[in-house]
Amino acid sequence: MSAQRRQWKRGGAAFLVTGLGLLLLATLAPHPGRAATTERIVVDPNRGLALSGFDPVAYFTDAKPLIGRGDLEMSFAGATWRFRNEGNRAAFAENPEVYLPMFGGYDPVAVTRGTATPGHPQIWLIAGERLYLFYNPEAREAFSAARETIAAEAAKKWPDVLLTISP
Repeated sequence: MSAQRRQWKRGGAAFLVTGLGLLLLATLAPHPGRAATTERIVVDPNRGLALSGFDPVAYFTDAKPLIGRGDLEMSFAGATWRFRNEGNRAAFAENPEVYLPMFGGYDPVAVTRGTATPGHPQIWLIAGERLYLFYNPEAREAFSAARETIAAEAAKKWPDVLLTISP
């Protein structure tokens, strides 16, 4: 094999490897127009379910937590999400960031204290068009009384609290 041909083969191989690498990155990159989540979602450690199987869209459409169906699931942000119907699953798939609980489902009152305390899916509140979960009714009451202050403080502390949560 000539020196010129060996050089071309090495260059071709490098081009092929680079091309495959770019293809892999494009495949793994978030879908355009959709926010990639960096949240750590509260997940049932035994079943891998977010919101203990409650439908995240139902909080908004039915104004109450409703259990999703095992045959209507989708994976997102490292969790399995269940839905009551195809329409709710489609709505979540189209805009998951709208339906994700704030702070990944951790109680915002606890987050203001620097603690990652999972919220309970049946102790909830929609405020500012976002879903919040709370550890207990007292935390929900405290949040309701000073929503803007607590939400702002929790948002400020969340990056540090996020570091304390195991992946």
